[in-house]
Amino acid sequence: MVGPLRVTRSVVVPQRELKWRFSRSSGPGGQSVNTADSRVELSLDLTTTSALGPVQRARVLERLAGRLVDGVITITASEHRSQFRNREAALERLGGILAEAVAPPPPRRRPTRATRGAVERRLADKRRRSQTKRLRQSEDD
Repeated sequence: MVGPLRVTRSVVVPQRELKWRFSRSSGPGGQSVNTADSRVELSLDLTTTSALGPVQRARVLERLAGRLVDGVITITASEHRSQFRNREAALERLGGILAEAVAPPPPRRRPTRATRGAVERRLADKRRRSQTKRLRQSEDD
């Protein structure tokens, strides 16, 4: 649990850059329910983290722009009853989001033309289908 967050082989977020906040989870309650601070908020300032290089930082800030508040991403986990499991869930979720955002863009598709045979097969199928429908029509139409 304690230690750096490994996002990819080259991206490792130091433990000191992760900011934790704990609060009571919401939900139905009764007598002495939700007295433990089991809800977890994990924050990471992406503008100042030492884990990212300049290219990776620009890519992450661009891809996660909708989720950031002043360059800080915050993950909330409250699905488990124990704080420890919520901490693990928040770390895992943050790692997945960062790994997806850091990944290089896929190679661009080079458009290709359909082969002559493929075009001829498509047109022959269209003619065959057209004739089938024409034969189904009644004479009085």
